[in-house]
Amino acid sequence: MAKITFIGLGNMGAPMASNLLKAGHDVTVFDLSQPAVEALVAEGASTADSGKAAAEGAECIITMLPAGKHVEAVYLGDDGLLSALPEGTLVIDSSTIAPETARAVAEAAAARRLAFIDAPVSGGVGGAKAGTLTFICGGEEDTFNRAKPVLEGMGKNIFHAGPHGAGQVAKICNNMMLAILMAGTSEALALGAKNGLDPAVLSEIMKQSSGGNWALNVYNPWPGVMEGVPASREYQGGFLVNLMTKDLGLAFDNAVKNQASIPMGSLARNLFQLHAGQGNGELDFSSILRLYKAD
Repeated sequence: MAKITFIGLGNMGAPMASNLLKAGHDVTVFDLSQPAVEALVAEGASTADSGKAAAEGAECIITMLPAGKHVEAVYLGDDGLLSALPEGTLVIDSSTIAPETARAVAEAAAARRLAFIDAPVSGGVGGAKAGTLTFICGGEEDTFNRAKPVLEGMGKNIFHAGPHGAGQVAKICNNMMLAILMAGTSEALALGAKNGLDPAVLSEIMKQSSGGNWALNVYNPWPGVMEGVPASREYQGGFLVNLMTKDLGLAFDNAVKNQASIPMGSLARNLFQLHAGQGNGELDFSSILRLYKAD
């Protein structure tokens, strides 16, 4: 079992840290939200007054932060976490950020002889709570193999996508596709309902037909059709619209830099940005259905 510092206890980070405790690891946590810290301490975690203090003596650092600017603030610069870690420390960043940001942190870590991988996740809050997340890792193979036993305490599928930044590329591709599927699923359900079809019946028909997809089968956006999903609790919890909008922005920026054509991804970005701008940024991303259906 490892001595682990976990920084970032949001909707995803908190259950991930909790699962590390359940796996028997010695976990120290830090977050700006005191209630989030206190909840983990009640489960057996230790804490400290700062990220640097929390990292003292840790064999492994894991961060789960909202955006690239937060990752840069935590790791880089004269006062960044990398400057305080002893040589050989394993550093895992599970935030979803731009590939170039991940590569910049990796380069800074290598200069200090630290072992770094970018390891963004897929599976949502449900997967984080159940310990069934998919980790999509970028970095050296030796570092990946060293990190894998730790990641297995939080996830079910652990992939090595390639060198530093590859995990982020795979993640933004995945989330772009998910956004497209959720928008399309919502559009189809709303059209059926406009024609008098029961959304639950239509969902079952499409699940068993060629329209079946993860958004429909596992995370249905229509309220009341599926138990245990955000749509059936007023779109509370889950993966926020603001975060999906951020990820679609990462995909768009990457496409521009690589001269890639993403017409569907660009449309999904516009739809989610419109939805966020209407005051829905803190709802689950399946609330995109509200663009098509009046409550």
